[in-house]
Amino acid sequence: MAEPDRIIRLRTVLDRTGLSRSTIYRKIAEGTFPAQIKISVNGAGWRESDINRWIDSPLAWRTERQD
Repeated sequence: MAEPDRIIRLRTVLDRTGLSRSTIYRKIAEGTFPAQIKISVNGAGWRESDINRWIDSPLAWRTERQD
């Protein structure tokens, strides 16, 4: 049985990608980085699988999401 996809918060995304906070939000706006998902009224996070795919192939993210 496959494990469920984890939701990770901004600090973890920053640590895993090596990007700055402003770069992450700029790339989200450009469509070249996975967008957050809302997890509570005041909280958001990212699907770990999306971040892993972006880390594996950052340049292909836009192409993968537009198909």
